[in-house]
Amino acid sequence: MNTFIERITQTNKSIAPLLLRLTLALVLFPHGAQLLAGWFGGYGYSASMQYFTSQGLSSFIAFMVIFLEFFGSLFILFGVLTRPFAIALLVLFLGMISTVHYSFGFFMNWFGSQKGEGYEFHLLAIGLLLTLTICGGGVASADRLINKLVNNNNNQND
Repeated sequence: MNTFIERITQTNKSIAPLLLRLTLALVLFPHGAQLLAGWFGGYGYSASMQYFTSQGLSSFIAFMVIFLEFFGSLFILFGVLTRPFAIALLVLFLGMISTVHYSFGFFMNWFGSQKGEGYEFHLLAIGLLLTLTICGGGVASADRLINKLVNNNNNQND
């Protein structure tokens, strides 16, 4: 009988999800670090919370944006609960598109001629996150290790 943990941590030995995880984390972590810690020229937690709430987000949603961009990228990087975090980040990116970036069109603001950034970057992230949701963490993921441990424990109890 498959447990919930077995189902969400199930993955294979493919290297493709590892490459997706590394790419996504490499791009997303600095953004989360700007929001939470003020690294990479960011403003840090207090200023980020103040900005997001001044834009009409609730304190809870503002906190979740910061939490998911920082910690979600780390969980994805190490392949810990890859599917749940990929789904949460997917919802975050859909929210970013629908509340901010859709009105600026598809393209990013490469030449500074738009009033904001388009959503093309977000679509790429969504593609990575959908694939991770389907495939799981792949090789070299904590999910793979957790799944093996849970399977071994269940087999011993049978």
